[in-house]
Amino acid sequence: MPRRPILLALRGLDPVGTGRQVELLAAGLRSAGRDVHVALTSGGGGVGARLIRDGFAVHRVGHRPLATDAAAVVRLMRLARHLQPALVLAFGRSMLAATAALALAAPHVPVAAHLALPPRGRRQEWALRRLGLVIATTPRVAQAVRRAGVAVDRVAAIPPGSAADPGSGLERAAVAGRLGLDPAKRWTLCVAPLEAEARVERLAWGIDQLAVVRRDVQHVVVGDGPLRARLLRRARIQDFAERMILVPHCDVLPDLLGHVTLVWQSGAAAHGGAILDGMARGVPAVAVESDAARQLIVDGETGRVVPLRPESEFPRRAFNILEDDALATRWADAARARAVAEFPAERMVQAHLAAFEQLG
Repeated sequence: MPRRPILLALRGLDPVGTGRQVELLAAGLRSAGRDVHVALTSGGGGVGARLIRDGFAVHRVGHRPLATDAAAVVRLMRLARHLQPALVLAFGRSMLAATAALALAAPHVPVAAHLALPPRGRRQEWALRRLGLVIATTPRVAQAVRRAGVAVDRVAAIPPGSAADPGSGLERAAVAGRLGLDPAKRWTLCVAPLEAEARVERLAWGIDQLAVVRRDVQHVVVGDGPLRARLLRRARIQDFAERMILVPHCDVLPDLLGHVTLVWQSGAAAHGGAILDGMARGVPAVAVESDAARQLIVDGETGRVVPLRPESEFPRRAFNILEDDALATRWADAARARAVAEFPAERMVQAHLAAFEQLG
Protein backbone atom coordinates (compact mmCIF):
# COMPACT_ATOMS: atom_id res chain seq x y z
CA MET A 1 0.00 0.00 0.00
CA PRO A 2 1.56 3.36 -1.02
CA ARG A 3 2.53 5.85 1.65
CA ARG A 4 0.32 8.85 2.12
CA PRO A 5 1.81 12.11 0.78
CA ILE A 6 3.53 14.86 2.74
CA LEU A 7 2.03 18.31 2.26
CA LEU A 8 4.37 21.32 2.61
CA ALA A 9 2.53 24.62 3.12
CA LEU A 10 4.04 28.08 2.76
CA ARG A 11 3.45 31.58 1.48
CA GLY A 12 4.61 32.47 -2.02
CA LEU A 13 8.36 33.04 -1.57
CA ASP A 14 11.51 33.52 -3.56
CA PRO A 15 14.04 30.66 -3.85
CA VAL A 16 16.33 31.82 -1.03
CA GLY A 17 15.97 31.53 2.73
CA THR A 18 12.79 29.67 3.63
CA GLY A 19 11.86 29.22 -0.02
CA ARG A 20 15.15 27.47 -0.73
CA GLN A 21 14.74 25.26 2.34
CA VAL A 22 11.38 24.10 0.97
CA GLU A 23 12.96 23.29 -2.39
CA LEU A 24 15.78 21.29 -0.80
CA LEU A 25 13.47 19.45 1.58
CA ALA A 26 10.97 18.60 -1.18
CA ALA A 27 13.75 17.21 -3.38
CA GLY A 28 15.22 15.21 -0.50
CA LEU A 29 11.88 13.76 0.55
CA ARG A 30 11.17 12.69 -3.01
CA SER A 31 14.59 11.02 -3.22
CA ALA A 32 13.65 9.13 -0.05
CA GLY A 33 10.55 7.79 -1.79
CA ARG A 34 7.97 10.18 -0.37
CA ASP A 35 5.17 11.74 -2.41
CA VAL A 36 5.43 15.50 -1.89
CA HIS A 37 2.72 18.09 -2.49
CA VAL A 38 3.12 21.83 -1.93
CA ALA A 39 0.40 24.33 -1.00
CA LEU A 40 1.02 28.04 -1.62
CA THR A 41 -1.14 30.22 0.60
CA SER A 42 -0.37 33.59 -1.01
CA GLY A 43 0.70 35.05 -4.31
CA GLY A 44 4.16 36.18 -5.34
CA GLY A 45 7.54 34.52 -5.36
CA GLY A 46 9.15 32.11 -7.77
CA VAL A 47 9.28 28.95 -5.66
CA GLY A 48 5.95 27.61 -6.96
CA ALA A 49 6.97 27.80 -10.62
CA ARG A 50 10.34 26.22 -9.87
CA LEU A 51 8.73 23.33 -8.00
CA ILE A 52 6.27 22.76 -10.84
CA ARG A 53 9.22 22.75 -13.25
CA ASP A 54 10.85 20.09 -11.10
CA GLY A 55 7.75 17.89 -11.25
CA PHE A 56 6.11 18.55 -7.90
CA ALA A 57 2.37 18.88 -7.41
CA VAL A 58 1.80 22.52 -6.43
CA HIS A 59 -1.59 23.76 -5.23
CA ARG A 60 -2.15 27.52 -5.06
CA VAL A 61 -4.75 27.95 -2.33
CA GLY A 62 -4.23 31.69 -1.78
CA HIS A 63 -3.64 34.66 -4.04
CA ARG A 64 -3.15 37.74 -1.86
CA PRO A 65 0.38 39.11 -2.25
CA LEU A 66 1.42 39.02 1.41
CA ALA A 67 -1.12 37.48 3.73
CA THR A 68 -2.63 34.04 4.18
CA ASP A 69 -6.29 35.03 4.36
CA ALA A 70 -9.27 33.08 5.66
CA ALA A 71 -10.20 31.86 2.19
CA ALA A 72 -6.73 30.38 1.75
CA VAL A 73 -7.03 28.60 5.11
CA VAL A 74 -10.36 27.07 4.07
CA ARG A 75 -8.88 25.88 0.77
CA LEU A 76 -5.89 24.43 2.63
CA MET A 77 -8.28 22.47 4.86
CA ARG A 78 -10.13 21.13 1.82
CA LEU A 79 -6.85 20.14 0.21
CA ALA A 80 -5.74 18.31 3.34
CA ARG A 81 -9.05 16.44 3.51
CA HIS A 82 -8.68 15.47 -0.15
CA LEU A 83 -5.04 14.34 0.05
CA GLN A 84 -5.25 12.75 3.51
CA PRO A 85 -1.52 13.44 3.98
CA ALA A 86 0.70 11.66 6.44
CA LEU A 87 1.79 15.11 7.58
CA VAL A 88 1.21 18.80 6.89
CA LEU A 89 4.38 20.84 7.49
CA ALA A 90 3.82 24.60 7.41
CA PHE A 91 6.72 27.03 7.14
CA GLY A 92 7.04 30.31 9.03
CA ARG A 93 5.28 32.20 11.80
CA SER A 94 2.78 33.66 9.33
CA MET A 95 1.39 30.14 8.84
CA LEU A 96 0.80 29.37 12.51
CA ALA A 97 -2.83 30.50 12.61
CA ALA A 98 -3.59 28.39 9.54
CA THR A 99 -1.86 25.31 10.94
CA ALA A 100 -3.65 25.62 14.28
CA ALA A 101 -6.98 25.93 12.49
CA LEU A 102 -6.16 22.84 10.43
CA ALA A 103 -5.12 20.89 13.51
CA LEU A 104 -8.44 21.70 15.20
CA ALA A 105 -10.59 21.08 12.12
CA ALA A 106 -8.87 17.85 11.04
CA PRO A 107 -7.47 16.19 14.16
CA HIS A 108 -6.75 12.98 12.21
CA VAL A 109 -4.12 14.82 10.09
CA PRO A 110 -0.75 15.34 11.84
CA VAL A 111 0.24 19.00 11.59
CA ALA A 112 3.71 20.45 12.18
CA ALA A 113 5.32 23.88 12.02
CA HIS A 114 8.76 24.83 10.74
CA LEU A 115 10.13 27.97 12.44
CA ALA A 116 13.30 29.94 11.78
CA LEU A 117 12.30 32.80 14.10
CA PRO A 118 10.91 32.69 17.67
CA PRO A 119 7.13 32.83 18.09
CA ARG A 120 5.74 36.32 18.53
CA GLY A 121 2.89 36.89 20.95
CA ARG A 122 0.43 34.74 22.83
CA ARG A 123 -1.64 33.81 19.78
CA GLN A 124 1.34 32.23 18.05
CA GLU A 125 2.33 30.46 21.26
CA TRP A 126 -1.23 29.14 21.60
CA ALA A 127 -1.12 27.92 17.99
CA LEU A 128 2.15 26.07 18.59
CA ARG A 129 0.62 24.14 21.47
CA ARG A 130 -2.04 22.76 19.12
CA LEU A 131 0.57 21.05 16.90
CA GLY A 132 2.10 17.61 17.01
CA LEU A 133 5.61 18.72 16.06
CA VAL A 134 7.60 21.96 15.85
CA ILE A 135 10.84 22.05 13.88
CA ALA A 136 13.15 24.87 14.97
CA THR A 137 16.17 25.83 12.89
CA THR A 138 18.27 27.17 15.79
CA PRO A 139 18.66 26.29 19.48
CA ARG A 140 17.33 29.73 20.44
CA VAL A 141 14.13 29.19 18.45
CA ALA A 142 13.76 25.72 19.97
CA GLN A 143 14.15 27.22 23.44
CA ALA A 144 11.51 29.87 22.71
CA VAL A 145 9.11 27.19 21.47
CA ARG A 146 9.59 25.16 24.66
CA ARG A 147 9.03 28.30 26.74
CA ALA A 148 5.74 28.73 24.89
CA GLY A 149 4.58 25.47 26.46
CA VAL A 150 5.39 22.92 23.74
CA ALA A 151 6.60 19.65 25.21
CA VAL A 152 10.28 18.83 24.75
CA ASP A 153 9.53 15.63 22.82
CA ARG A 154 7.52 17.64 20.28
CA VAL A 155 10.36 20.04 19.44
CA ALA A 156 13.11 19.10 16.98
CA ALA A 157 16.08 21.42 16.44
CA ILE A 158 17.23 20.99 12.83
CA PRO A 159 19.72 23.44 11.27
CA PRO A 160 19.04 24.56 7.70
CA GLY A 161 20.61 22.86 4.73
CA SER A 162 22.37 24.34 1.75
CA ALA A 163 23.23 23.42 -1.80
CA ALA A 164 24.54 25.86 -4.37
CA ASP A 165 21.93 26.88 -6.92
CA PRO A 166 23.75 27.84 -10.12
CA GLY A 167 20.69 29.59 -11.50
CA SER A 168 19.71 29.54 -15.14
CA GLY A 169 23.04 30.77 -16.47
CA LEU A 170 22.11 34.42 -16.98
CA GLU A 171 25.12 36.57 -17.74
CA ARG A 172 25.75 39.69 -15.69
CA ALA A 173 24.42 42.00 -18.39
CA ALA A 174 21.18 40.01 -18.61
CA VAL A 175 20.67 40.15 -14.84
CA ALA A 176 21.36 43.88 -14.94
CA GLY A 177 18.77 44.33 -17.66
CA ARG A 178 16.12 42.44 -15.71
CA LEU A 179 16.61 44.50 -12.54
CA GLY A 180 17.65 47.88 -13.90
CA LEU A 181 21.21 47.60 -12.58
CA ASP A 182 24.42 49.00 -14.00
CA PRO A 183 26.63 46.03 -14.97
CA ALA A 184 29.76 48.15 -14.50
CA LYS A 185 29.04 48.70 -10.80
CA ARG A 186 29.36 46.35 -7.84
CA TRP A 187 26.18 44.94 -6.37
CA THR A 188 25.09 43.98 -2.86
CA LEU A 189 21.99 42.02 -1.87
CA CYS A 190 19.63 42.05 1.09
CA VAL A 191 16.55 39.81 1.25
CA ALA A 192 14.20 40.53 4.14
CA PRO A 193 10.58 41.32 4.99
CA LEU A 194 10.19 45.08 5.28
CA GLU A 195 9.04 45.14 8.88
CA ALA A 196 10.41 46.20 12.23
CA GLU A 197 12.49 43.08 12.96
CA ALA A 198 14.45 43.52 9.74
CA ARG A 199 15.59 47.00 10.90
CA VAL A 200 15.19 48.53 7.44
CA GLU A 201 16.03 51.96 8.87
CA ARG A 202 19.48 50.60 9.71
CA LEU A 203 19.79 49.22 6.19
CA ALA A 204 18.82 52.57 4.69
CA TRP A 205 21.37 54.34 6.87
CA GLY A 206 24.03 51.86 5.79
CA ILE A 207 23.29 52.40 2.10
CA ASP A 208 23.41 56.15 2.60
CA GLN A 209 26.75 55.98 4.41
CA LEU A 210 28.35 53.69 1.84
CA ALA A 211 27.36 56.14 -0.87
CA VAL A 212 29.68 58.69 0.69
CA VAL A 213 32.75 56.55 0.02
CA ARG A 214 31.64 54.13 -2.72
CA ARG A 215 29.34 55.60 -5.33
CA ASP A 216 30.11 52.71 -7.67
CA VAL A 217 27.91 50.28 -5.71
CA GLN A 218 24.24 49.46 -6.19
CA HIS A 219 22.16 47.71 -3.55
CA VAL A 220 19.39 45.24 -4.38
CA VAL A 221 16.78 44.91 -1.64
CA VAL A 222 14.23 42.13 -2.13
CA GLY A 223 11.25 42.23 0.19
CA ASP A 224 7.84 43.66 0.91
CA GLY A 225 5.92 44.72 3.96
CA PRO A 226 4.52 47.65 5.93
CA LEU A 227 7.79 49.63 5.89
CA ARG A 228 8.17 49.64 2.11
CA ALA A 229 6.81 53.16 1.65
CA ARG A 230 9.02 54.51 4.46
CA LEU A 231 12.14 53.00 2.92
CA LEU A 232 11.35 54.43 -0.51
CA ARG A 233 10.60 57.85 0.99
CA ARG A 234 13.89 57.88 2.86
CA ALA A 235 15.74 56.89 -0.31
CA ARG A 236 14.26 59.88 -2.12
CA ILE A 237 14.93 62.33 0.71
CA GLN A 238 18.52 61.21 1.24
CA ASP A 239 19.22 60.89 -2.47
CA PHE A 240 20.16 57.23 -2.70
CA ALA A 241 17.13 56.02 -4.67
CA GLU A 242 19.28 55.46 -7.77
CA ARG A 243 21.64 53.23 -5.79
CA MET A 244 18.89 51.12 -4.17
CA ILE A 245 16.81 48.76 -6.29
CA LEU A 246 13.81 47.66 -4.21
CA VAL A 247 11.62 44.83 -5.51
CA PRO A 248 9.02 42.72 -3.67
CA HIS A 249 10.11 39.54 -5.43
CA CYS A 250 13.00 38.63 -7.71
CA ASP A 251 12.73 35.72 -10.13
CA VAL A 252 16.45 35.82 -10.96
CA LEU A 253 17.79 35.63 -7.38
CA PRO A 254 19.90 32.48 -7.95
CA ASP A 255 21.55 34.15 -10.95
CA LEU A 256 21.94 37.44 -9.08
CA LEU A 257 23.79 35.67 -6.26
CA GLY A 258 26.47 34.70 -8.73
CA HIS A 259 27.21 38.35 -9.45
CA VAL A 260 26.96 40.14 -6.08
CA THR A 261 30.00 41.08 -4.01
CA LEU A 262 28.27 41.03 -0.65
CA VAL A 263 25.14 39.80 1.10
CA TRP A 264 24.22 41.96 4.08
CA GLN A 265 21.48 41.89 6.65
CA SER A 266 20.44 44.66 9.03
CA GLY A 267 18.11 42.67 11.28
CA ALA A 268 16.30 39.42 11.94
CA ALA A 269 15.07 37.41 8.95
CA ALA A 270 14.34 33.72 8.60
CA HIS A 271 17.59 31.90 7.74
CA GLY A 272 19.30 35.26 7.59
CA GLY A 273 17.56 36.15 4.34
CA ALA A 274 20.01 35.20 1.59
CA ILE A 275 23.05 34.66 3.87
CA LEU A 276 23.17 30.86 3.63
CA ASP A 277 22.33 30.84 -0.08
CA GLY A 278 25.09 33.38 -0.64
CA MET A 279 27.53 31.25 1.35
CA ALA A 280 26.79 28.28 -0.91
CA ARG A 281 27.73 30.45 -3.91
CA GLY A 282 30.84 31.83 -2.23
CA VAL A 283 29.51 35.26 -1.23
CA PRO A 284 30.68 36.75 2.10
CA ALA A 285 28.16 38.35 4.44
CA VAL A 286 27.93 41.23 6.89
CA ALA A 287 25.05 41.13 9.33
CA VAL A 288 23.90 42.98 12.40
CA GLU A 289 23.89 40.50 15.28
CA SER A 290 20.93 38.11 15.18
CA ASP A 291 20.21 34.47 15.88
CA ALA A 292 20.66 33.48 12.22
CA ALA A 293 23.79 35.59 11.81
CA ARG A 294 25.46 33.85 14.75
CA GLN A 295 24.45 30.45 13.41
CA LEU A 296 25.69 30.99 9.87
CA ILE A 297 28.62 33.43 9.89
CA VAL A 298 32.01 32.80 11.47
CA ASP A 299 32.98 36.34 12.39
CA GLY A 300 36.25 37.34 10.77
CA GLU A 301 36.41 34.17 8.65
CA THR A 302 33.35 34.04 6.39
CA GLY A 303 32.08 37.58 6.98
CA ARG A 304 31.30 39.87 9.88
CA VAL A 305 28.69 39.83 12.63
CA VAL A 306 28.45 43.39 13.96
CA PRO A 307 26.74 44.77 17.08
CA LEU A 308 23.60 46.84 16.84
CA ARG A 309 25.55 49.83 18.08
CA PRO A 310 27.44 51.81 17.09
CA GLU A 311 25.49 52.12 13.85
CA SER A 312 28.66 52.90 11.94
CA GLU A 313 29.91 49.30 12.28
CA PHE A 314 27.39 47.93 9.79
CA PRO A 315 28.40 50.03 6.74
CA ARG A 316 32.05 50.13 7.84
CA ARG A 317 32.41 46.35 7.76
CA ALA A 318 30.58 46.18 4.44
CA PHE A 319 32.98 48.81 3.10
CA ASN A 320 35.95 46.65 4.17
CA ILE A 321 34.77 43.83 1.91
CA LEU A 322 33.95 46.13 -1.00
CA GLU A 323 37.32 47.80 -0.72
CA ASP A 324 39.58 44.77 -0.22
CA ASP A 325 39.34 42.22 -3.04
CA ALA A 326 41.79 39.82 -1.41
CA LEU A 327 39.77 39.82 1.81
CA ALA A 328 36.54 39.33 -0.10
CA THR A 329 37.99 36.35 -1.99
CA ARG A 330 39.36 34.73 1.16
CA TRP A 331 36.07 35.07 3.01
CA ALA A 332 34.11 33.92 -0.05
CA ASP A 333 36.11 30.69 -0.21
CA ALA A 334 35.68 30.14 3.52
CA ALA A 335 31.94 30.80 3.28
CA ARG A 336 31.54 28.24 0.51
CA ALA A 337 33.53 25.65 2.45
CA ARG A 338 31.48 26.27 5.60
CA ALA A 339 28.19 25.86 3.73
CA VAL A 340 29.34 22.48 2.39
CA ALA A 341 30.81 21.21 5.66
CA GLU A 342 28.35 22.50 8.24
CA PHE A 343 25.00 22.78 6.42
CA PRO A 344 24.70 19.89 3.94
CA ALA A 345 21.19 19.51 2.55
CA GLU A 346 21.31 15.73 2.95
CA ARG A 347 21.80 16.01 6.72
CA MET A 348 18.88 18.43 6.98
CA VAL A 349 16.58 16.08 5.04
CA GLN A 350 17.55 13.03 7.09
CA ALA A 351 16.88 14.94 10.31
CA HIS A 352 13.41 15.87 9.06
CA LEU A 353 12.66 12.25 8.13
CA ALA A 354 13.70 11.14 11.61
CA ALA A 355 11.45 13.78 13.20
CA PHE A 356 8.54 12.70 11.00
CA GLU A 357 8.99 9.06 12.04
CA GLN A 358 8.95 10.06 15.68
CA LEU A 359 5.67 11.88 15.09
CA GLY A 360 4.30 8.64 13.73
